[in-house]
Amino acid sequence: MPTCLITAANRGIGYELARAALDSGWTVYGSVRTQQSADETAERLGKDFHPLVFDVRDHAAVRAVAGDLDTPLNLLINNAGIISPERQSALDMDFEGFAETLAVNTLAPLAVSQAFLPHLRRSRSGRILTISSQMAWMGYRKSDTLAYRASKAAVNKVMQGLATDLESEGIPVALIDPGWVRTDMGGQLADNDPVDVARGVLKIAGSLSVTDTGKFFKWSGEERPF
Repeated sequence: MPTCLITAANRGIGYELARAALDSGWTVYGSVRTQQSADETAERLGKDFHPLVFDVRDHAAVRAVAGDLDTPLNLLINNAGIISPERQSALDMDFEGFAETLAVNTLAPLAVSQAFLPHLRRSRSGRILTISSQMAWMGYRKSDTLAYRASKAAVNKVMQGLATDLESEGIPVALIDPGWVRTDMGGQLADNDPVDVARGVLKIAGSLSVTDTGKFFKWSGEERPF
């Protein structure tokens, strides 16, 4: 039975990813930030879901949980992300909020990947997917939600670097654009159903090979430009 870890598995895309993976026969580990959320999510998802309690911003906690986990991982999905702060234009930036956005969207995926890399190596079929955004595309010149856009553009570059460093080990690393999704972050007017997105992401994960490493895919499978 393959095993995966999904960050922020208690709601939104992360929850649907966990549910889709469980439906496909995976054993799923999912990060949540509190024990209460761990208990609630485990009750909703069932016995093959195993919550791990850590905040992705707390790198020491991430390493500690990884150190306590004695399970090979076939797949890591870096899903945790935020869109804040309220003020994030080039002319009016909440810099503390910008730093927090970078901490969650850019630094955390690398920290989690590093911490759980030994588990991915042990499986001999490890893969890493990171949820990014079409809003990171450098072809856009829009200045709204600039902290979010910048954090996703930065994580694209970080994951490209990780892909390069892990290529010789046969561990592919790729980025996923989920599009505009009907979640708490995306709102109910968004285009895409999170259930469909989750299934699409897992389909990509299932076929991902080292020839795809460093690439940026739309959730529906086609490659996206950076």
